[in-house]
Amino acid sequence: MDFKRSDFPEGFLFGAATAAYQIEGHSFGGAGPTHWDSFAAGPGNVVRGEDGAVACDHYHRYAEDLDLLKYAGMDAYRFSTSWARVMPDGRTPNPEGLDFYDRLVDAMLERGLKPFQTLYHWELPSALADKGGWMNRDTCAYFGDYTGVIADRIGDRVAAIATINEPWCVSYLSHFLGNHAPGLKDIRATARAMHHINLAHGVAMTRLREKGMKNCGVVLNFDHTEPKDTSARAAEAAATWDAIMNRWFVEAITKGTYPAEALAGLAPHMPNGWQDDMAEISQPIDYLGVNYYTRHKVTADETAVWPHIASEEGPGDKTQMGWEIYPQGLQSFLTRLSNDYVGDMPIYVTENGMAWDDAVEDGAVVDPEREKFVSDHINATKQAIAEGANVQGFFYWSLLDNYEWAFGYEKRFGMIHVDFETLKRTPKASYHALKAAIAR
Repeated sequence: MDFKRSDFPEGFLFGAATAAYQIEGHSFGGAGPTHWDSFAAGPGNVVRGEDGAVACDHYHRYAEDLDLLKYAGMDAYRFSTSWARVMPDGRTPNPEGLDFYDRLVDAMLERGLKPFQTLYHWELPSALADKGGWMNRDTCAYFGDYTGVIADRIGDRVAAIATINEPWCVSYLSHFLGNHAPGLKDIRATARAMHHINLAHGVAMTRLREKGMKNCGVVLNFDHTEPKDTSARAAEAAATWDAIMNRWFVEAITKGTYPAEALAGLAPHMPNGWQDDMAEISQPIDYLGVNYYTRHKVTADETAVWPHIASEEGPGDKTQMGWEIYPQGLQSFLTRLSNDYVGDMPIYVTENGMAWDDAVEDGAVVDPEREKFVSDHINATKQAIAEGANVQGFFYWSLLDNYEWAFGYEKRFGMIHVDFETLKRTPKASYHALKAAIAR
């Protein structure tokens, strides 16, 4: 890889990221059912109807997985705690689940890894989904209770806490486009979910601050958006998509406002009195997590329902997901966020990675495409730092091949190959290349 650790500021963290439902195995340890289980059971929602019942069996194999992180010379591990494991019904603590996260965090510390916790990475307990999930304001209060319970148990040992992972996916992708649980295509549900997920972030921040927690933030996903052509209509469409995809959450959290281009469609469907929540939503955070994967070209489509846009991947090389590989977009976002939203606040690249159709041959996985992808995106991060962005770490997504939501086990993002029949782990060539690049 075309970089080395010494190219980065002292204390810059290199790590890898995962999420609870995608790797742990949700049929173990008293975890309760989630809306992803029921979504996966619906016809056509998930490739082959696969779910996270076993996943990578990280619940039992976490020591092996953390050893692989340590062996690679990683500084930190970004993981998530499952609400449905900590509180199977969304309300009542599960001692077995809390004990697991106790063991997990202690095991990270024993290996010299900084634990970067995410409170919510999409596994909403089914009992709360039955009450309307993120369409129901009460879910925000229950999330605050969960935050308090898990913070009391492991908050003394984690290095950082993120409230929500990718609220755009939790709300718009899931309630308007219908691609994720709960699989709705309902603008009223979308407007409520897009606001309530922000409010849940605010409620969790309030609870964390009451407990004296430091280094608390949020993880937002960003999509590099450009007009497909030079027409005014394409520029307007791109501005609308940028408002929905990129600005809605960061502006609410850092400025206490929602972008006008998005409100043009969502305002009639927003919950009453939403403006009164903006002060709690926009209370100060300590860092911003940035997830970035690809670029889209956008044009106007007046035949489409709101937001009247059509988007397509850019023209460059594509990953197994069909996403364009565009590292310049990461550099652009890091500098844009620094200049327009967070100033000198620490930023972490909390997810960046690529899926590829990897296979084990003669006991090894050769993935030069991923090696180049990682090198190019870490160099884009280095360039953003040179331009003044206070980026303090980079987490590759993902440590392991895992349950890739609606794509089941078909798409492989991991630096470590997982045979989903035997659950054998095989570090890929990109893992070894990154290990060499970040060696001290």
